[in-house]
Amino acid sequence: MEDEIYSTQVATAPNTRGLLLSLAILLMSLGLLYHHVLARLVHDWFTDSNYSHGFLIPFIAGYLVWQRKHRLSLLPSRPSKWGILLVVAGLAIYTLGYIGSELFSTRFSLIVLIWGLVLFLAGWPWAQELLVPISYLFFMIPLPAIVWNKIAFPLKLFVTRLAVWVTSLLGIPAYRDGNIIHLSNTTLQVVDACSGMRSLASLLALSAAFSFLTSHSVTKKWLLFFSAVPIAIILNVFRLTLTAVLAQAYSPQVAKGFLHEISGLIVFVLAIGLLYGCHLLVKRI
Repeated sequence: MEDEIYSTQVATAPNTRGLLLSLAILLMSLGLLYHHVLARLVHDWFTDSNYSHGFLIPFIAGYLVWQRKHRLSLLPSRPSKWGILLVVAGLAIYTLGYIGSELFSTRFSLIVLIWGLVLFLAGWPWAQELLVPISYLFFMIPLPAIVWNKIAFPLKLFVTRLAVWVTSLLGIPAYRDGNIIHLSNTTLQVVDACSGMRSLASLLALSAAFSFLTSHSVTKKWLLFFSAVPIAIILNVFRLTLTAVLAQAYSPQVAKGFLHEISGLIVFVLAIGLLYGCHLLVKRI
C-alpha cells in the first residue's frame, strides 16, 4: 500500500511541476506580447477620469476567483482542445487590432485569450466557473470613443432635461438649450462628467461584482446589475439640480466651486447606499 502511494506521488509531482512550468512560460509570453497594451491601458486609467476605477478591476476579478476557490478545488481538470480555437481567435483579434491601431480590440483580445487558456489547460468545468470573473475584466477596458459618445451625448441631454424639469418644480426659473441650463443669474453647462456616464461606468462595475457575490437567483442578479442605470441617472439629476439651487440661492461661484466638486463624492456614496437598498428590495421579492 505504501509503495502504491509513493509511486502515485512520484508520478504526480513531475506533472505538477510541468503544469507550473507551462503556466510560467505562458504568463511570460503574455507579458511580452501585451506589455505595450497593458502599459497604455494603465496610462489611460491615470489620465481618463471616466475609467479611473480600472485599477480596481483586476483585484476584484482576483477576489471573485479566490471566493470560489473551494468549488474550483472540487472540479475535475480535463484539458480541452477547444481552447485552442479561443486562443487562436484571441490572437487574431489582437493582430487585427494591432494592424489597425485599434486599442479596444487589442485589449479585448486579452480577455478572450485568458479564457481560451483556461479552457485549454483545465477544461470546460473550470472555464464555466471562471467565465464571470474573467468577463468582469471587460470593465477595465475603455470603450471606443465612437461608442462612448453615442451613449454619453443622448444621456447628457436626457439628464439636463430632467434637471431643468425638477428645478422648475422647485420654483426656480430655468430653461434648457441643448446641454446648457439657463438660470436668472448664471448659465450652467452640463459637461461629460455630469452626464452620468462616469458614474454609470463605475456603478455598473460595482453592481456586477456585487450581483455575482450575492446568493440571488440569476434573474435577480441581472435586476440588481441593471439597477445601476436608473441609480446613476437619478443621482446625476440630483447633482445638477443641487448645483442649480446653490447657484440661484447663493452665487454661481458657490455652485461651481468646492461644493460642486465634493458633490461627486457624495453622489457616489449615495449610489452605494441605493445599490444596497436595491439588493434588499430584490431579496424581499
